Amino acid sequence: MPPALVLGEFQDDYGNRFSITPQLWFHQPRARYHMVRWNPEAMYAIAQNDSANIGQPNRWTRIDWMRLPGMAPYEWGFCLTAYDAPTAAAAEATPAALRESPKTGCNGFPFSRMRRM
Repeated sequence: MPPALVLGEFQDDYGNRFSITPQLWFHQPRARYHMVRWNPEAMYAIAQNDSANIGQPNRWTRIDWMRLPGMAPYEWGFCLTAYDAPTAAAAEATPAALRESPKTGCNGFPFSRMRRM
C-alpha cells in the first residue's frame, strides 16, 4: 500500500497537476501510469505507462519519492527514475534516484516538488 503522503491531488513546482491513487498516477491532462507495485519502505513504485500516453506507451516506469521537510508548501518530491523500461523487472532494477542530492539526483535534474491541492 502506498503511503498517505503521496496520495491525493497535487501540483508540482512547474505548475503540473497530478491525481494519485493506489491504482493510478495521473499527470494531467494526458499521461497515466498504472501502479503495479508500491515499495513504501524503499520509497519507490513501479508502474506501466498507459497505452494512450504520447511518450513511451506500454513501457515501464520507476517512480522514486522523498520527503521534503522544511520546504513548505512542498511536502515531498518525486523522480521518474526510469520511464522507458522494457519490463517491470527492468524498471525495478534501475538504481534509485539520489535522494541525498535532490537538486540533481533525478538523472541530473531536480526532483519535482509536490504540494497538496
